[in-house]
Amino acid sequence: MFDSLLDSEATVLAALVKRGEISARELTQAALERMSQREPLIHAFCTPTPERALQQAEAVDRKRARGEAVGALAGVPLAVKDLICTAGIRTTSGSRAYANFVPEQDDICVERLLAADAVLLGKTTAPEFGYSAVGHNPLFPSPRNPWDLSKTPGGSSAGSGAALAAGLCPIALGSDGGGSVRIPAAHCGVYGFKASMGRVPLWPGCRDERYPGVSSWESLEHIGPMTRTVRDSALMMSIMAGPDMRDRHSIPCADIDWLAALEKPLSGLRIAFSVDFGHIAVDPEVRDVVTRSARRFARELGAELEEVHPDIIDESNTFAALVALESDLTGMRQMEATLGSGMSPHLRAMLQHEWRAEMFTDANTARKKICNQLWRFMQRYDLLLTPTLAVPPFALNMQGPEMIEGRMVRSDHWLSFCYPFNFSGQPAASVPAGFTAGGLPIGLQIVGRHLDDGLVLAASAAFERIQPWNSFSPVCFGASHA
Repeated sequence: MFDSLLDSEATVLAALVKRGEISARELTQAALERMSQREPLIHAFCTPTPERALQQAEAVDRKRARGEAVGALAGVPLAVKDLICTAGIRTTSGSRAYANFVPEQDDICVERLLAADAVLLGKTTAPEFGYSAVGHNPLFPSPRNPWDLSKTPGGSSAGSGAALAAGLCPIALGSDGGGSVRIPAAHCGVYGFKASMGRVPLWPGCRDERYPGVSSWESLEHIGPMTRTVRDSALMMSIMAGPDMRDRHSIPCADIDWLAALEKPLSGLRIAFSVDFGHIAVDPEVRDVVTRSARRFARELGAELEEVHPDIIDESNTFAALVALESDLTGMRQMEATLGSGMSPHLRAMLQHEWRAEMFTDANTARKKICNQLWRFMQRYDLLLTPTLAVPPFALNMQGPEMIEGRMVRSDHWLSFCYPFNFSGQPAASVPAGFTAGGLPIGLQIVGRHLDDGLVLAASAAFERIQPWNSFSPVCFGASHA
C-alpha cells in the first residue's frame, strides 16, 4: 500500500516519517519489495543490504517513539555507489582484488547521511575502480538503463543512476572524477550535481594509501548527490558539505544555504551556450533537444543567452595522463600481475602504458591552461550551458560509440563536455532536457563559476520549474515519457 510513496521526494518522505504518518520500517519494506520486482531487470545493486536497512529503519522509529528528534533524512531509502566506503558492508570497487573487502569506516559522506537517519538499501554497481564511463566490471552483471534495457545507464555511477530511474530510491550517492555523476544522470533522466572541488570531503576514498586503485584521482574526484529532484540534491548537500580534517582539499560552506539557494532570483543572468565547443561531434537529436531547452530556459527566465564557444580544445590525453599520475601504478601493476585477464582490459592497457615523467608534467601544465581559459571565459558569464553528453544512451558492454554525426571518433569522445570541469573543479549539474524520438533521455549541463554552487542549484531548480521531468518514468515500469 506504500509503493506509490516511493515516487515522492525525499523531503516529503522524511516529513511523513517525522509526523508519524508512515514508519521508517514501512517505507523501507516498500522499497525492498519494489527492489525484489524491478532489480532483476536492471542489476543496479551489487550488494543489497535488506537486513541492515530494516535495522536502520527500526532504529529511526524507536528514536521517534522516544520523542527524540530524527534527522533530515528520516527513513529515506538511499543507494551508495560501490566505490564509496561503507563500514561493515562489502565495498568491491568493481574489482576482483577487492571482492571480499569490508571497510572498517564509512566514507565521510556516508557517515553524515546515515547520521541524518537515511536508510541504506545497499551498494550500486560501478566499473572497476571507476576507470570507465559505463557500468560493466569483472564481478557483476552490467547495470541496465531502465528506459531501454538494452542500453547503458552510463557510469561510472551506473547502478546509482539506474536505481533512481527505476524508482528504487529517491536519493543516491555517486562520485565524479570525469563526469561520473553527470553521465548517468543524463542517460537515466535524473538529476546529478557536482559541487565545487572540496565542498564534499572525501575519505578514505582517494586518500587512503593502503588501497591501490581505490586511492586514485585525488585532484579530480568529487562526491555528488544523484536524485529525482533538485531539492533533494540540495538537501543532501546541506548534510554532506563542509570541511573535514581527513581531507586536506575540503573547504568551508558557510557561504551557501543549500536549500534557500533554490529560490534565488535569476532574471538578468548572462548565460553562455555552446552545443559543441566548436569541435565536438554531437548526435543530431542531442543538438536539437539541448538547443531548444537552453533557448527556452533563457527566454522564460528573462536571461541573456549568447551562443559562444569557450576556447577549449580536445584534452582527452591530458585527462588520461592525470588519471595515471594520480593512480598507484606500482600497487595496481602488482595487482594486475596477480589478476591478469581478471582485470578490465582498458584498465590493464592503462597500467601497461609506458608513462614518462614529461607526459605527467605536460598534462599538469595543460590542466593549468584549461583552468585559466575557463575562469577568463566565465568572467563574462554567470552560467555556461552545454549538452551533458554528445550522444544518447547506447548499447551495453561498449565503452562508447566510434561514429558520431558521421565522424569517426575515439570511444571516449562522447564525454568531452564533462571532464574539463573536473580539471577546474567548477560546480556543474546535469538536468533532464528531453528525450530522443525513441524515448531515451538527454541531459543539459549547467556549469557555474568557481564556488558559485548556489547559482547552479538555483538555475537547476528554475529549469525544473520551467520544464518539469519528475512525472516521467520508464515505459518498462508501466509509464510513459511522453
